[in-house]
Amino acid sequence: MILLSDPRVSAVPVLECAEPLVELGPEFGPAGALVRSGVADRLAAARAALPAGLALRVQEGHRPVAEQRAIIATYAAEVAVAHPGASAAEHERLVSRFVAPVAVAPHVAGAAVDLTLTRPGGADLDMGTPIDATPEASGGRCYTASREIGTPARMLREVLGRVLGDAGLVNYPTEWWHWSYGDRYWALMTGAPAARYGPVAAAGSSVGTAPSVGAAAMSGVDR
Repeated sequence: MILLSDPRVSAVPVLECAEPLVELGPEFGPAGALVRSGVADRLAAARAALPAGLALRVQEGHRPVAEQRAIIATYAAEVAVAHPGASAAEHERLVSRFVAPVAVAPHVAGAAVDLTLTRPGGADLDMGTPIDATPEASGGRCYTASREIGTPARMLREVLGRVLGDAGLVNYPTEWWHWSYGDRYWALMTGAPAARYGPVAAAGSSVGTAPSVGAAAMSGVDR
């Protein structure tokens, strides 16, 4: 299993294609998540391929750098308590099961979504855990291929994986709900020569001290 802390991920170059962030429509739920336009197109294709009676609800897309750092800090503290004997390298690896380092974070690039299956206009379906269940809290049931969930939830994860995979997105295997396209992890997993998307700010905001998508990002040394 390749995690986002793996040096092979940060070594992938970024050739920023400058696609804009767009807001997902109400057919993807009320969040109005922002994603790159290429991601939106692929989500629309996945939605159209769903079996009758199922719909996609996107809970989150683009995430500001400051929010990513806050999530890292919070979860890193939880991991330190849960795994007190972990080395610094192991601690980083454990944290990256649930939240990506800023330099490679798919959400910061507008490349990722957290999503689930619903009935059209209805409540979320049981996917085995809630979105954002940590490995510790879920006993590992958040892992996409977990065998510790019931058959109905496993079948729904397979449906989700089929339509999103066919649309060109890749899953982060420790989070059944996390799918991305165009980021460094996607590039590594698909064999693409470079990522299409680097860190990006929503209109009217700033990336602050986030890594640029210029020469440093393209060389893979923007951590």
